Amino acid sequence: MARNSHHRFDQCGVVVYLDSENWLKGSVEYENEKFQHLGSVVTNHGYSDWATTEIPASVKSMWYRLSRREDDFCIECSEDGSVFRQMRICHLHEAKGKIHFGIYACSPEDSFFRAVFTNMEWTECKWLAHDGQAPDEVL
Repeated sequence: MARNSHHRFDQCGVVVYLDSENWLKGSVEYENEKFQHLGSVVTNHGYSDWATTEIPASVKSMWYRLSRREDDFCIECSEDGSVFRQMRICHLHEAKGKIHFGIYACSPEDSFFRAVFTNMEWTECKWLAHDGQAPDEVL
């Protein structure tokens, strides 16, 4: 995912959407010319839990890996597409069967930006049970 956001709250990333009360997302959200938020939100029965960290505004590309084990999910991110680091492990109470998932971009204020999504692929789950949530390789 690459983007040229320049307005506060411009964001794009990956999403699991069951309904307006039950969903999960991982994204980069622009704040200002110095930093943006790399974050995730999980919403169960209308209650949202946010987790964010600041990253430099100069970061213009991000890779995501979304994994599922029954109704548990793991979102990971990478700045190079090779080494992925955990963003969040969570539970979606209503994710009992089929889910909707994909990519999203939004500019909730009176603005717009261009987001480009590439290299999307479906693979076997790479989220190993009880792996200690270690990154793909030790840096």
